[in-house]
This record gives sequence, C-alpha cells and structure tokens, in this order.
Amino acid sequence: MRLKIPCETIKRVSNPLFAAGYAADIASAAVAIAKRMGLSSAAAVSAGEGLSVGVRDREVETLEHHRDKVLGITVYDGQRKGNASTTDFSAESLSETVKAAARIARFTEADPFAGLIDPQYLAKDIPDLDLDHPWPIRAEEAIALALRCADAAQAADTEITQIDEAGVSHYRGVRAYANSEGFAAGYMASRHSINCVAVGARAGAMQRGYWYSTARDPTTLTDPETIGRQAAARAVARLGARKLTTRKAPVLFEARLAIGLIGHLLAAVSGGNLYRETSFLRRAAGTQILPSFVSIDEAPRIPRGLGSAPFDAEGAQTRDRRLVDNGVLTGYLLDSYSARRLALVPTGNAGGAHNLIVSEQGADFAALLHKMGTGLLVTDLMGHGTNLLTGDYSRGASGFWVENGLPAFPVEEITIAGNLRDMLREIVATGCDFDLRSTIRTGSILLAEMTIAGD
Repeated sequence: MRLKIPCETIKRVSNPLFAAGYAADIASAAVAIAKRMGLSSAAAVSAGEGLSVGVRDREVETLEHHRDKVLGITVYDGQRKGNASTTDFSAESLSETVKAAARIARFTEADPFAGLIDPQYLAKDIPDLDLDHPWPIRAEEAIALALRCADAAQAADTEITQIDEAGVSHYRGVRAYANSEGFAAGYMASRHSINCVAVGARAGAMQRGYWYSTARDPTTLTDPETIGRQAAARAVARLGARKLTTRKAPVLFEARLAIGLIGHLLAAVSGGNLYRETSFLRRAAGTQILPSFVSIDEAPRIPRGLGSAPFDAEGAQTRDRRLVDNGVLTGYLLDSYSARRLALVPTGNAGGAHNLIVSEQGADFAALLHKMGTGLLVTDLMGHGTNLLTGDYSRGASGFWVENGLPAFPVEEITIAGNLRDMLREIVATGCDFDLRSTIRTGSILLAEMTIAGD
C-alpha cells in the first residue's frame, strides 16, 4: 500500500531554500572571481532544508529541523590545487573564500594529474529527471504518521514489547556546479522516508525488527501501518534464534543485503581504489568477474530514481552503460583525476555510481529459497570485515536456517566468511524481488557456498 497524503498538504509548498538557477549563479560568481585572479577553478553549491521526527513509547523523542548550505571552491594554480568552503554567500565572503583557496594552492605540491575535466566530457543537456517532490509536512503531521506506524507495530503481535523508534523524515535540496570551462548548472532533488524498529520478547530473549520506505515522491512511500507491521513481523520471526555449528553451506542474501554485496564490487572497480592499487579487481577490465548469466547496467537518468543525476560531481555527462556484460567487466567507475592516473577516460562517476541494475532470471524470493533447498538465509549483517585489497570477507550475521526450501528456524551469533572474488563468481542465481530503496537495484542473491562459523 502507498501513503495517502491529503491534497491540502501537497498544495502547501513553501519556497525552496534556493532555486537551482540561483545556486548555479552563486557557483558561477565564485568561478568568475578566480578567473579574474588568473586561476582555473570549479565551484559546487549544495543547500537544503528538511525535518525529521522520531517517537518512542508514544512520546516524541527527536524533532529536528534541518537547514544547510555550503559552497566549495577548488582553484588550480598550474597543477597546484587549493580548496576552501563557506556557508556565507555574500560577495565579500565569496571573494575571501576564493583567495583562501588560492593561498592554499601556492603551498601545495604540483600534481601532474590535477586539473579540471576536459570540456568534451561536460554535460551538454540537463534533462528534468523528476527528482524534486516537496513534502511540506508540518511537525505535528509527521509525528502523527510516526505514531500510526508505531501503533500498527505494537498491535501486530502480542510478543511485541516495545517500539524502539518510529520515524518520519523529509529533505529537499539543490545541487549546482560551475567551472571555468563555461559549465554552470543545477538541479533540485528531494528524499523522504518512514521507518520503524520493533522489539519482540520471548522467554527472556529479545529481538529487533527493522523496516522502512524511502522515495523521491512522498505519495509513493509505503503507508506507515504496513511499515510498522513488517517491522513487527521481522522481530517476532527472529525470536527463538539458535546458533549453528561451523559448516559450509549455500547462502542466500535477501535483497536488502544483496545491495551491500554489489556495493563491494562497485568499490573495487572505483577509480580511487584502482590507481592506489587497493582493489582485488585491479586490471580486471575485460575479464570474467561474475557468472555469464549476470549483467549490471548503470541507468543514471531513471525518472525519480534515488541514484539519478543529469551530471556528476564535476559536471560530466551521465550516460547509460553496461558495467558488466554477461559476467565480463567492461570498464571502471572513474572521475577525471582517476582517469588520468589510469590513462583512461572519465565515465561520469565523480561522486559514485548512478542507479546500478543487476539482471535477474525470473525467480522470486520463494523460488530462490526452493532452489537453495538447505542453507542459510541472511537477513542481517554486523561489522565491517571486508578487505578490499585481498577480497577477504568476514561478517557477523543472523537470519534463518532453511530446509527443503523453507525457513526452519532463526539463527544468530554466527559469522559468514569467504573471498569476494570467489563469492561473485559463485553466484547461483539473482532474484526478481528488487529492492528499490537504494541506488543499487537488485533482488536477492544466492551463493553456492560460504563458510559459516558458529559453535
């Protein structure tokens, strides 16, 4: 179910903190000051405002109004670089900030790879990607939504003993970029969410369950009652969790966690890790890194997409591309600096990837459980035990032991371990149960085998 928002709430739109054109003008003004000083430069502006509320035990625990703005300027004195920033957009402050960046540049060491992106890669068109959907919800309305979420979770099951938090947040902001090559553009974007953490108890043991919804457009958020009930169901399902003995078995990452697995791949093919040679996938372009039935596409211009952007953080054009084609890595994620270091061309990924989509073979979650037969379903991970240089992977985990394609009992206090290079190659299936709450769109992912460390 989707959140139903009264028409009067949608109509009550306050003026944005800044318009995209005004933010681009501010960035351009800073660049013009640097140009008069004989320096090439680039300036970025970000600004926005929002609200977040959280309730606990039917009492308001947090209520925060957010308002932020900053301009960052980078100047180049030859191949020496200086950075400075300010939250004051007055003409005097912009001038002082540019001068501060110039002073820093004079004392830095020349870097042969430093400089602005080549103009040929700059965005030539700035499409409207429908990213801006204001939600001018008042604090009391947000609190009411959070209470509905908490009440639904509390009422969902008698074993729910408390609601750690039910929260609602909204944010709307602007991003703009300008440089001395003549580029100047900006765009507005919004992001809103509802979340809930429920706690269940049985025989003196307690378990937490978490669920949430996030979207550009508030009308597409899941309704708070559904979120509360889902958080409660996840908490109750984990009650009675056991440990496992150490073994090797197939592992199924539910879609929410499969996002992180693909995230490790993206980090390994990102320019900074590649030129520093801190990635297990260095020099892997053109080689098989995934099974031949898996492809990964980047689609930066999906309307309302959480990872959508008309240009990247240095003004480069964002374009559709196939990052992995039938298991073969076709290239890397590069900004202009890492591209120069690697003697390659920038890919429009300054600031990261945009809407990565993992291919699927038509299997839903139930079909993936059936395909696994017996193994571990992972629903939560703890810790950061990933070595990007070697690919070694070890994380605390909890979830469910699966037998005959069905969850048999919940498990906790285990560790799953492997090597990312092997894990990626040994993917057995990717599901169609896409989680759309991230910049990475993937279903659940089934691996052939991992080491499970327990008792």
